[in-house]
Amino acid sequence: LRATTFSFGSICFGSFLVALIQTLRTMHRMARENNDAQMLLCIVDCILGCIESFVEYVNKWAYVYVGLYGYSYLEAGSNVMTLFQNKGWSTIITDDLATNVLFMVTIVIGLITSLIGMVMGKGNPNVFAELGIEDGGIAGFVLGFLVGNLFSTIMMSVVASAINTVIVLFAEAPLEFENNHPQLYQDMMTTWRQAWPTEYQ
Repeated sequence: LRATTFSFGSICFGSFLVALIQTLRTMHRMARENNDAQMLLCIVDCILGCIESFVEYVNKWAYVYVGLYGYSYLEAGSNVMTLFQNKGWSTIITDDLATNVLFMVTIVIGLITSLIGMVMGKGNPNVFAELGIEDGGIAGFVLGFLVGNLFSTIMMSVVASAINTVIVLFAEAPLEFENNHPQLYQDMMTTWRQAWPTEYQ
């Protein structure tokens, strides 16, 4: 509810920053078609790429603070980065493998739905005949992959946001977690100390 009311401006601002940088990169690519100042344009492209990566990286953590506490975007980004630096968790949050795993899940779901689409396209070749597509199997495969990948990406983004929220809350209030869920706390502590023995204190 807060995302569409009080914190809507903060979410829009974070998205605006990414869109602005992507627009600047597109304009830069168009400018590279000229042969003038290629070295300077290459340096600008590198800088914009670094800024875009940093903003996208901070975005996912800042959105957690925006959702939890209703901070402004800039305040949330500053607070969450300060939290991780004070905890010494810079390595932990950069070593996040959950995003890669969720991406692979979306690909697998896309492939499964593409196979279903291919079977349906082969079973009823007239489905795509009105569009002028003769091979319904290939069209079904592509359409099934796109639809499956789109919906699974939307679903997995919810899971990714939940994982980010758990990491932020665990960093911020480990004692409350231990008091309310002692067994989960012990499991998480054991696993994290095995993965990051020096970073996790």
